[in-house]
Amino acid sequence: MTQIARAARPVRRVRRTVQAVALALSLTAAAACSGGAGDDGKVKVGLLVSLSGTYKSVGTDMRSGFELYLDTHGGKLGGREVELSVADEGDGPPTAVPAATKLLKKDRVDVLTGIVGGGSFNAVLPLTKRSGIPLIGSNGRPEVKDVSNVWHTSYLSDEPGEAIAEYVKKKVDGPVYAIGPDYQGGHDELRGFTTAFEKAGGKLANSDGKTRWTPFPKTTNFTPYFADIAKSGAKAVYCFYAGKAAIDFVKQYAQSDVADLPLYSAGFLTEGSTLPAQGKAAKNIYSSLNYAPDLDNEANRTFVADWTEAHDTTPTTYAMSSYDAAAVLDKAISAAADAGKEITSKTVNEAIGELGQLESPRGTWEFGDRTHAPVQKWYLRQVRPDGKKLDNVMVQDLATLGD
Repeated sequence: MTQIARAARPVRRVRRTVQAVALALSLTAAAACSGGAGDDGKVKVGLLVSLSGTYKSVGTDMRSGFELYLDTHGGKLGGREVELSVADEGDGPPTAVPAATKLLKKDRVDVLTGIVGGGSFNAVLPLTKRSGIPLIGSNGRPEVKDVSNVWHTSYLSDEPGEAIAEYVKKKVDGPVYAIGPDYQGGHDELRGFTTAFEKAGGKLANSDGKTRWTPFPKTTNFTPYFADIAKSGAKAVYCFYAGKAAIDFVKQYAQSDVADLPLYSAGFLTEGSTLPAQGKAAKNIYSSLNYAPDLDNEANRTFVADWTEAHDTTPTTYAMSSYDAAAVLDKAISAAADAGKEITSKTVNEAIGELGQLESPRGTWEFGDRTHAPVQKWYLRQVRPDGKKLDNVMVQDLATLGD
């Protein structure tokens, strides 16, 4: 597995984040909640996702995915009533830390799930460590050394690029231009691709042999970057963008001088509500993801039917991973109860580690022993007509990644 280094951040942002974490730690010191469920027997779950900012659409799907599982299981996990508290992560640590602090201190949740951004994840992690509760991330996650109370239902942030790199090398006769947003998640995502691509014998078209970074979250005009790509001699482009930035990038790419170059990406570029907003500009984009809505398995058929009935849209990997986070809690709480154990943060955490293989809309997967992240298949998808609309259609399996 590719090792992930933390991306550098501007000094002022680091200082603000450190100060926020220090304040949150002091506030949560007395709020360690490794005790049992509430006096009323309910399990208190905190859901921290972006409900504003660049990744609002991602966070909204994550919330909807978790809520869908509750709605289709009588509002219970492991037979226990659930008290769900939702907080807004925003665009990163400055908003994520105080939101997480509220969930831990005021709402006194037994478990925390969600988190869209890698920077947010690293900032919130010390809080959950201090409080002793399980953290079940359900979007991209950096690599973590101590995973004793950390679990993940989505992916490590380098895996989408790693999964598709060899395929791109085989399909593209020449150098590939790599571009992405300048923040931790972008650095992790692009590192996964460039490391695996170069290992497979590929060469980057970037003039300095390194990924081109675009300022995050303020970049909305990508025209100057397309001009650089046109001059680079690239035969294809690989990128990572999501949310509003993905819409801007794809629409402008289709109108640029490099529109004829094949575009490969992490699947988030065309995932969810971004695809209808991109329209025909997204046609033929190839992407790598751990989920496609047309996967043929029983769990996915049920998930897709329930989701479309509730939302009248195609489900996303964001919704699926959060749905699976609820499923993991459901099974863990049930297992702990069946073993005659009191339902506490500690017993739930222990039960998660003993779950083994899980049946999911993405297919069968399990937590890796080293990373506590999924050992799972990755799929190649192409934006192509599916009936009367464009969709991310599964083309083939790419790889199985994990521990």
